[in-house]
Amino acid sequence: MIRWLVISLALCLGTVPATAEPAPLTLADCYRLALAQSETLAIHQELIAEAEARFALAFSTLLPRVSFVSSDKRQDGTGSSAFTLRHVPERKFTLSQPLFSGFREFAALRGSQAEQAQRRLEKSRAAQRLLMDVADAFYLALELRDDLAALGMIQEALAARLDDLTVRERIGRSRPSEVVSAQAALRRVEAEAYEVRSQQVVARHLMEFLTGIEPLGPLADAEPVLPVVQAESAYLAKAIGQPGVQAVEQAARVAQEGVAVAGADRWPAVSLDGNYYVERAGTAKDMDWDATLEVDVPIFQGGEVTGAIQAAESQARQADWEVSAARRAAVRDVRDRHAQVTAAIAQADALTRALEATAESYRLQVEDYDRSLVNHLEVLQTLQALQDVRRDAVHAAYEAKRSVWRLRASVGEIPA
Repeated sequence: MIRWLVISLALCLGTVPATAEPAPLTLADCYRLALAQSETLAIHQELIAEAEARFALAFSTLLPRVSFVSSDKRQDGTGSSAFTLRHVPERKFTLSQPLFSGFREFAALRGSQAEQAQRRLEKSRAAQRLLMDVADAFYLALELRDDLAALGMIQEALAARLDDLTVRERIGRSRPSEVVSAQAALRRVEAEAYEVRSQQVVARHLMEFLTGIEPLGPLADAEPVLPVVQAESAYLAKAIGQPGVQAVEQAARVAQEGVAVAGADRWPAVSLDGNYYVERAGTAKDMDWDATLEVDVPIFQGGEVTGAIQAAESQARQADWEVSAARRAAVRDVRDRHAQVTAAIAQADALTRALEATAESYRLQVEDYDRSLVNHLEVLQTLQALQDVRRDAVHAAYEAKRSVWRLRASVGEIPA
């Protein structure tokens, strides 16, 4: 009693934290956790950093290179003149500035910018695929939870039937075979419940893997019983602009700039090299600087440049075909997913109505059995049908939700 009073006082004073039930996780919560946990997205982020580094490398070719060079030459000289010095020191600052190389650097910069955009879009597409995975796992966990609840309702109904049949057997109104058949049906449902429980554990393990939360708390569905989808045209309008297609388009830009980079070898290369001397010896002792303008005009390279250009042009054409294929595939994917969603919602709606009718049929069968109008086997068959329809309705409802999120994710929509 004293210990209880001490704990109560501590709680009132706030020195002992009161344990609270964790808030249920919605699909949006799980998706945010998965975004922070995903190694795949982390790899895509590193690919973006790599593309940014290549842009810096391409930009560096436009800038001058400056260095300090120190050299000391020892030779077998007499030292009697500037040409026979035994020690020839030289200290200088060197500068090298490319002036023109067929616009190679600018094409490389444009290609690097396109690559950065491509990598960012690929990361966005990976995030969309992650949403599909999270939605599938999230609704699978909820489906198994509700499936287990449906089996629990069937178990209760069968247990009630078994109790009733046991009483009726004692007074001679039911046969022992009816009691045994009810027991067999109850045991079969119990076995199915064990299987669903194991599947539920696996589904929660998958959610823990995706979210990084272990153990996983309760889940809550923010969607209505049957989700609402827009017309197909609304999703088709977003299909071409989704990140997957845009990433392929940026890859095509990279390939097109590759043609310009390869063609730059046909142009002359012009560069300026300069030296500023801090210390010199010999005949050049009094000369502080020099500069060299170099022009390199390609005349014949044995077909090397032509081959490189043709290969780059072929790669650019392939990239254009990939853009066309990606656009067509995106449209087909949206149409297929929309058709699947429409069918799934219609099926779930039909099974919901079938569940209501089967439940009413079972209720009437029980009343008829009490009036001895039907036998136990007919009641058991109706109860079995009720179990099947209830479980099918649960599966269809969550399959509709999974299909909806596959469609939404494919066009870039995310949970709010």
